[in-house]
Amino acid sequence: MPSFENENLTLSYLDEGDPAGAPVLLIHGFASSKTVNWIGPGWVKTLGEAGYRVIAFDNRGHGESDKPHDGAAYVPEKMAGDAAALLRHLEIASAHVMGYSMGARISAFLALQSPEMVRSVVLGGLGIGMVEGLGGWEGIADALLAESIDDVTHPRGRMFRAFADQTGSDRVALAACIRTSRKKLTEEQVGSIDAPALIAIGTRDDIAGSAGELARLMRDARVLDIPNRDHMLAVGDRVFKKGVLEFLG
Repeated sequence: MPSFENENLTLSYLDEGDPAGAPVLLIHGFASSKTVNWIGPGWVKTLGEAGYRVIAFDNRGHGESDKPHDGAAYVPEKMAGDAAALLRHLEIASAHVMGYSMGARISAFLALQSPEMVRSVVLGGLGIGMVEGLGGWEGIADALLAESIDDVTHPRGRMFRAFADQTGSDRVALAACIRTSRKKLTEEQVGSIDAPALIAIGTRDDIAGSAGELARLMRDARVLDIPNRDHMLAVGDRVFKKGVLEFLG
């Protein structure tokens, strides 16, 4: 995979689909990667076949990108800066931006910091929790740093620990990331996002918070309910893909 540099970090990315098509930048969620979030569930294929130029990268601390252990490296402003740096590296003035979960938060920060770069934004798997905060995440860092998964009793922490072990992730980097990447946006910040937005959340998602409540704070937002899907299973759902293609079109 090709790579680019930002803030002395080397970050891995892909650039596929139609080179002449409208660019779509994909930003994955916590403990995931461009492969797990976007290639495996078929997003790169779906968007490429629809005529888009598809760009995705591994966030710092994830996948094939560098993995600093300092929590200060993972504030959303810096992670959004990586996304902007990639677009500049590819000499792309603006793109449609789509993020899932943590990637949705990063996308929102990108829309605030570099509005000229964001044609539209898809916020997947994160609703009003972006403003009000997300419960049940406090034990994840401890779970990632535990000596053994057998020592972990926190349900969500155990889930992420098992996933990190399965993917061979750097658990110290992920623990640093989860502690500082969940910075909340204010209602005023959300309301100042100019880009047209699609907020897509599974109807069984108990993490994201209300899509409708977030949409009501925004200038130009619509909601997509992904039927009978929880936070993990909504990512590759065909209703999600169909809704995104219609929104981008």
